Amino acid sequence: MVNRGTDTAEVVVAILGTRSDPRCSVLFLVDDKPSSTSLFTGFMSHRPPWSVTVFEATEGGQNANVTLTKLSRVVAHARRVRQVSWCVTVVVASDDLAFLSTFALWSLKGRLLVWSTRLLVVTRLPLHHLQVLHGLLSSTNSILLIAEDIPRMLRCRLFVYLPYTSREDLPERLATWTPQRGFVVASSLPFFPDKYTRFLRRPQLVAATEALNSREVTKVKSDGGSKDYMMLYLAQGLNFTYKYVSTADGSFGSKQDDGSWSGMVGMVSRKEADFSIGPFGMTESRTEVIDFTWPFTIQYSMIMGARGRPVVDPWGFVLPLEPLVWAAILTALLVLPVVMVLLASCSSVTTLKQYTWGKDIFDLTRILLQQDYRASAIVGWRRLVLVAWMVLGLVVSRSYQGDLMSGLAVRHIRQPFQTIRDVLDHPTITMLWQTNSTNVQYFRAVESGIFREVAEAETKSRVKYKLLSEFPQAINTLVRRGDHVLIDLEIVITMIIGQYFTHTGRCDFYSSRERFLPMVLSMIGQRDSPLVPALSKRIMSFSEAGLYEQWFKDTVPNATSCVHPPSKIAVSTSLSLANLWGMFVVLIGGHVLAVFLLVLEVTSQHWC
Repeated sequence: MVNRGTDTAEVVVAILGTRSDPRCSVLFLVDDKPSSTSLFTGFMSHRPPWSVTVFEATEGGQNANVTLTKLSRVVAHARRVRQVSWCVTVVVASDDLAFLSTFALWSLKGRLLVWSTRLLVVTRLPLHHLQVLHGLLSSTNSILLIAEDIPRMLRCRLFVYLPYTSREDLPERLATWTPQRGFVVASSLPFFPDKYTRFLRRPQLVAATEALNSREVTKVKSDGGSKDYMMLYLAQGLNFTYKYVSTADGSFGSKQDDGSWSGMVGMVSRKEADFSIGPFGMTESRTEVIDFTWPFTIQYSMIMGARGRPVVDPWGFVLPLEPLVWAAILTALLVLPVVMVLLASCSSVTTLKQYTWGKDIFDLTRILLQQDYRASAIVGWRRLVLVAWMVLGLVVSRSYQGDLMSGLAVRHIRQPFQTIRDVLDHPTITMLWQTNSTNVQYFRAVESGIFREVAEAETKSRVKYKLLSEFPQAINTLVRRGDHVLIDLEIVITMIIGQYFTHTGRCDFYSSRERFLPMVLSMIGQRDSPLVPALSKRIMSFSEAGLYEQWFKDTVPNATSCVHPPSKIAVSTSLSLANLWGMFVVLIGGHVLAVFLLVLEVTSQHWC
């Protein structure tokens, strides 16, 4: 490369010029060898239109650790340049395999290269010696340029490593350059191809899932019988196959005390899985270890409880009239006799002695209850008062009778817990939350408000945690008996209730009217993985087309059958003591009171 530096520089300029942008800059990383210096000098002699920054990492003598430390500092400085630049192409030139392998390590560890940053590696080393660069070149937007000194000429070959290939797989040859013929294209791929838009070779990706789904969705039918539409859509669009791996704890993932992550988030962050479909709630803490794709839905949390059995309200005979109407009737019964007595006092003394306040109350009550009343001897203003009262009593009584007959046919179904406050105010109710979920992390960290009370309820053993795979058993045992409620995302609750209705045809559970804790849901991928933006494009397409909602309806065909079950139902059946025992309580209570007053009167007369 010492004698061929100018020609190699010409190839580099030509490659970078295929996608030129005056706002971009070129960042050179070279060692202190003459071949690398010659390449940079030849590159600058072409007066490139881009701004150029060069970093030179010198050797540390016999101490390899010194060289490693210097190169790590160079990568850190280069990352700062990349962060303040509009777009960057990194050119790494070296014939030292140790230098290249160290750069590969620190460029990934130091987050120098993101997908928008292009990488061009220039070397004279043979291809079979460069397997140590496979991980770097296959996961970045990069090209490998190998300059070969052959008799009487220089030949440069350009390679691209495809993603998710093994070290034994040969890279794709893009083109060959010679001074006489220039570029001879050997592939349909352009320079710096978008390797993740659609995979050229169909790789097998690993998707993390919780334990329940891993047993279900791996049974993908060839006839499309599986409901795993989203994964199939992504696999067909990006041209990959997939396999599921389940987590040890079956959770979505939360940050542990030692800083590690559990569940599916932990598997993706440790690169045990390429991505996870989730869906996952977007949180700041999770962005420290993974990347989120484009969101495909926004969900709220809800309360799921057991519906009570249809029961009769024994005190339903008071419901046809509102409390204000009952109060108005009672007030009229007390006040109207007083007015009548005052009016009677203005007419004559004889009339005043004939009508008293107690007698008027008794007469008005008889009229209201539609008992007989002789009014032939009553004349004048008193007759008009009684006629008006009769009209009022007739309207009230007829309305009451009609509503009462309708009310006796109504059965009430208890749905008591519609808000978080309802649950907290009932000390015997235990809340079920999903283990290590985003909502749990939130109410454990919040310092005030109603969810702080939820966290305090945990210290009183009123909060239990269940894995998503444990929900079916918990619902059939704990929630069904009425002393537990389940709190989770509405998509989970709707799916559970819909599937239960499909199997049984009954709406034994209800979801609350209150919705809280809104959450943006998306998939997750490895940090800085170019797979994430590729997935995001596909997710955006099916979200805008409304496919996600349609897939959910196909997966849970009865998802809306029990969304808002009625709290009251009307039945046609004969009346029983269960319907009317409240009336009998009033009857017996009245007789007991009457007997008590009778005894009191007899006793008082005896002593007097």
